[in-house]
Amino acid sequence: MPPALRPVVAVGFAGSAAASTGWTFVGVWAISHVGAGGGELGFLVAAIAGGAAGYGGGHLSDLVGRRPLVVAGWGAQALVALGYLLVDHRVLAALALVAGGSVCSSIGSAASRAIVADLVPRERHEQAYASVRVAQNLGVTCGPPLGGLLLLGGHWGHLFAGVAVLAAVAAAVASWFLPRTGAYAPEAPPTRGSFDAIRRDRPFLLFFVSGSLAYLVYVAFETVLPIAAVESYGLAPATWGFLVVINPALVTLCQLRLTRRVASIPAGPKLVTAMLLMGLPFLVLGVEHGIAAIVGVIAVLVLGEMLWVPTFQGIAAGLAPADLRGAYMGAFGSTSSFGFALGPFVGLQLRGLAGDTAAWTFFATVAAAATGAASTRFAERAGRRVPLAA
Repeated sequence: MPPALRPVVAVGFAGSAAASTGWTFVGVWAISHVGAGGGELGFLVAAIAGGAAGYGGGHLSDLVGRRPLVVAGWGAQALVALGYLLVDHRVLAALALVAGGSVCSSIGSAASRAIVADLVPRERHEQAYASVRVAQNLGVTCGPPLGGLLLLGGHWGHLFAGVAVLAAVAAAVASWFLPRTGAYAPEAPPTRGSFDAIRRDRPFLLFFVSGSLAYLVYVAFETVLPIAAVESYGLAPATWGFLVVINPALVTLCQLRLTRRVASIPAGPKLVTAMLLMGLPFLVLGVEHGIAAIVGVIAVLVLGEMLWVPTFQGIAAGLAPADLRGAYMGAFGSTSSFGFALGPFVGLQLRGLAGDTAAWTFFATVAAAATGAASTRFAERAGRRVPLAA
């Protein structure tokens, strides 16, 4: 790992631990403590607001630098966590905090992605993003158990106070250790508008569509599969709690090894393979849905995810003009908001109307589109230098 990247990895771990410690339990808190109904949680609003904030934060980071936005994002997250202590049973206030937490976490996310490309050369982007992702998944693995320990006494205040401390630690690490600039950062702030540049950039827009579809498939694992596993396939909620850890654990153990093994393979074939591995295994659940089948589906999906994320992030950084890197990475980051907004809605509607198999067929069909390779070729034909291999 390049020494310059180590502070980014440290912030990624601390921030992911803070976010997963709180976000894992916020839905339970809203329903059991605040009294919000399932339709009142406002996660759709949170996803849309987070997407807009991600682009705005990335655009601002091009003007004032990456570090201030990362510090501000995690500092604001600490304040939101403290706000949960004051909500009591006010549903609208709880909903506003859920949306506010999404906005705050998105403010610095584009800057965090852009600073990786500021610190390492282009040919090292994929490996660098893989390293940061391992740290983030380690934080995701640690967060829920830590949250469970904080809740042992049954007091929600202990949980949110702990989340506030963790977010403040992430902000402090960013403030003290993140560099002001990088060896590969643009020399001057942009003198052109980022929105018009993105709007006219057809290769990037096609890549944006690809990312949105990919996240829509990925979200099925986080939202639709656990509901089907418990309600349709008879798994106890506690059993799913053990199965879900397979994902971050495998990423932590295998991501860097896999990224090195496939470094010489062009990005297009990797993206096609990744999308198919993420979507087609869901079809197995239409035939067999025992615990072994579910574990197998999760394992194959994680393999596709490990191919997909670093490759996708590396190409996004390569497509972004240096002076607008933050805005481009912010726009790219909003693809996750698209997935989290539409994935659960479409998947659960299909499941309710036509059954689980219809939902799995939908997600497999979206994955089979494999538009990532098409966007890469489009970018090449447009004369852009896209990093085909790490």
